[in-house]
Amino acid sequence: MIWEDSMLFHPLRNQDGIAMIIALMIMLMLTIIGLGIVKSANDEVSIAGNELNEARAFYTAEAGLEKASSVIQAHFDATHVPPSSFPSGTLLFNGIGCGYSIVAESSATRTITKTSLAGLKALIRPYHIESTACDSGHSTAVTLEQHFEVDFVPIFQFSVFYENDLEIAPGPSMLLLGRVHSNGDLYLQSNISLQINSYLTAYGDIYHGRKPGSGQPTGTGDVQIMGTDGLYHSMKDGSDWLDASDAHWFDSGSARWGGRVQDEAFGQERLNIPLQNSTDSAHKLIERASAGGGNADSYENKSTFKVIDGVAYSLTGTVWTNVTAALTASGAIVQTTFHDKREGVDVTVSDIDMTKFNASGYAPSNGIVYISDQRSGLRGARIYNAASIGRPLTIASENPVYTKGNVNTTTKQPMAIIADALTILSGSWDDAAAKAASSDKTVRVAANTAANFCFISGNTETGAGGAGYNGGLENLPRFLEDWTGKTFTYRGSMVNLWYSQEATGIWSGSYYTPPTRDWAYDTALDDIANMPPGTPMVRAFIRFAWKQKDVGFKPSEFSSTP
Repeated sequence: MIWEDSMLFHPLRNQDGIAMIIALMIMLMLTIIGLGIVKSANDEVSIAGNELNEARAFYTAEAGLEKASSVIQAHFDATHVPPSSFPSGTLLFNGIGCGYSIVAESSATRTITKTSLAGLKALIRPYHIESTACDSGHSTAVTLEQHFEVDFVPIFQFSVFYENDLEIAPGPSMLLLGRVHSNGDLYLQSNISLQINSYLTAYGDIYHGRKPGSGQPTGTGDVQIMGTDGLYHSMKDGSDWLDASDAHWFDSGSARWGGRVQDEAFGQERLNIPLQNSTDSAHKLIERASAGGGNADSYENKSTFKVIDGVAYSLTGTVWTNVTAALTASGAIVQTTFHDKREGVDVTVSDIDMTKFNASGYAPSNGIVYISDQRSGLRGARIYNAASIGRPLTIASENPVYTKGNVNTTTKQPMAIIADALTILSGSWDDAAAKAASSDKTVRVAANTAANFCFISGNTETGAGGAGYNGGLENLPRFLEDWTGKTFTYRGSMVNLWYSQEATGIWSGSYYTPPTRDWAYDTALDDIANMPPGTPMVRAFIRFAWKQKDVGFKPSEFSSTP
């Protein structure tokens, strides 16, 4: 019993085994933690690698979209017509293959809903583009899709459209209703006030003040543009003006007008009129067709009645017939000379009595008249007795065009004048009196006059050759009379696509006094059906509805070789 008791109550004194077990457990735990960290790091590296691979494939797929859209644009630039078909294309970018496809969707005439052209009616040719980039080395693919439109907008849906720099600097208060666009820079100022109630856009920059070289002082009147909230907001910015020269132009302009004012800082694109050669001046539209069809853009090719060097021709089928004698005998078209004080010379015009011309039986079947006179001296064309023009009409002339008296004010028809320059003569204009006292504007007293037509004309360039101010938008339609207390009421669309090549006289206030300008965009032009015959179109390329359609990891379907 004594031995058993001693064995039962004698404690163990050796604990070396327990310490080893604890050490092993700690080492195991550290190993597990280490393995976890390594796995997590490997996972992160793998995820980062996958993201990098996806990003590479993504940007390659975007390159495919850009390539496909450039194919469409190149075709329209080269041919001015939509392609009949688009085969699928491929490209290889940094070792990643990409295939794209283009599907033409149904064309339509509808309202544009994107960009600063939103709200305009257009002939729209839509395309669906899909691009898939495949990286077989990393089993990665990305598919993107985008909708792409080629929009053709009648140029007369703009209240004002300029190919070159646009200057608006009215003396009296001026309200511009409708869209205003310049493919150059845009300069705004006023002596009293200028208000613009729609989109104001420029491919160049938008400035407050005068264009350099104008030689004119900057007016202190307000300039206000309507924002998306329907309210007018001034360009004034404290003691200065908010324009493209301001460091905060983009942010402040966006906040102030909500996207209704855009220039190159906002990504505003150039709006082109498609021409046979994209580097040519739009002045080719009014130049002769030339032998052998050297000028395919000429309105001479579109006309069914023309006057060439004073000889009138009417088109029947494919045959041009000389009808000069009949029209001269009836007094429908005669040659007249009067003095143009701005040009400082006499101008000889084909004088068209629109009432007699419409009754002659030779009015153009498609509504397009073309006039070109390249004989010596300043030549031109003039219409009068034109309160009723009888039918839709477009007059295109390589020379300056003059209107006398009211135009298209009775039973209004779609009408356009497209000319080297446009001069408005009131109903009280008298050729003999104007020529006899051509140096004194007070004898050329105007009467209230109204006109309803769109026009495309030219002007001179401010500052060119030290010439000074070109008169701005307010003098794009030119005047030769004393309009003091008289009103020129105008409804239509005003477009400037070139610098005049024939009527190049410099603007000044010496030979006329400006009228009260009751001018507005003709809202009837919002309906394409009301466009004048042969209205030029502005072409725009619009990308929208972009999205990532698919991301995949299916190596068997991929190839890095397109």
